[in-house]
Amino acid sequence: MQEFPQAKRLGRVLAKLDLKSKPSLDSESVGVLYDDAIVVWDREVMGDPFPMYPTNRRWVETPDGYLPAPLVQPVLNLPNQPLDQIPVTGDEKGMWAEVTVPYVIGYLDAKAPSSPILKDLPPDRYRLYYSQVYWIDDVQVNSAGTKLYRVGEKHGSYGDVFWALAEGFRPIYEDDIKPIHPDVEDKKVVINLTKQTLSCYEGNQEVYFCRISSGAKYDAYGNVVDKWATPLGENHVINRKFLSLHMAGGSAASGYELFGVAWVSIFASGGVAIHSTYWHNNYGEPMSHGCVNVNPEDARFIYRWSKPFVPYMEGKKEVMGYENVTKVSVIEMV
Repeated sequence: MQEFPQAKRLGRVLAKLDLKSKPSLDSESVGVLYDDAIVVWDREVMGDPFPMYPTNRRWVETPDGYLPAPLVQPVLNLPNQPLDQIPVTGDEKGMWAEVTVPYVIGYLDAKAPSSPILKDLPPDRYRLYYSQVYWIDDVQVNSAGTKLYRVGEKHGSYGDVFWALAEGFRPIYEDDIKPIHPDVEDKKVVINLTKQTLSCYEGNQEVYFCRISSGAKYDAYGNVVDKWATPLGENHVINRKFLSLHMAGGSAASGYELFGVAWVSIFASGGVAIHSTYWHNNYGEPMSHGCVNVNPEDARFIYRWSKPFVPYMEGKKEVMGYENVTKVSVIEMV
């Protein structure tokens, strides 16, 4: 297993960043960190706004200095006891599992990758990140006596499969994703784009609340991008769900490709969904290409709580019409 700092809470750096002496870009730089550097996350503090995200003043305090929180993923390092055998259900062998360490190196089970994004990466940069969810269907022991899982994606992928250290994955069992309050009929999700919040209601009672990042209003150059807006409306419904989905879109110049996106609840045309996010930590500001980004635990609750409920082995569900679905209202309100 990759060696990570020994601490209760860690952070994964998401872009090249200067480590600052104070929580301000105007302070002295005391070092430089690059993508996937793992730091000890002592605490979160308030400081000067980060220019790219002017309403976010959160900084991560590390033993060596400060980093802007929007570009540091909160992670844990929780290795697992690998299984000797992969479970079999019916006539299919396999299980869902989530990454519970900052990242695991994946070794491609093929001579060349099929996914466009992998073709531009060296083999040691095939990394599977904390909170991603994958389908695992085999286990083997290498020459060093270490167990490896065969890791892939059931939905949306180009077909790439990896072998990765088994201890980096925690199995997800059926009991782990049992529906929450399945007998409640009147469920509704309200997404407030102005406040960048999401609330789950049972009747008139709010039972869950979290911050979000909805569709971005500007591109990397500051241009207005209406095409990325999260669609407003009172009559959306969650009618497709995926336990894990390979997501891709856009052009080669401004597109994206994301592996193992977990807890996906699609509620509007074009694949607009509420889903887990591991590529930024800037909840409270618009960031996405139209979807509603939430942190992994929030996404898991919404997935389990909302209808339709998803069979474990398939890891997906699609329904037609307005029966056995959860309503979604997307509003703008001061």
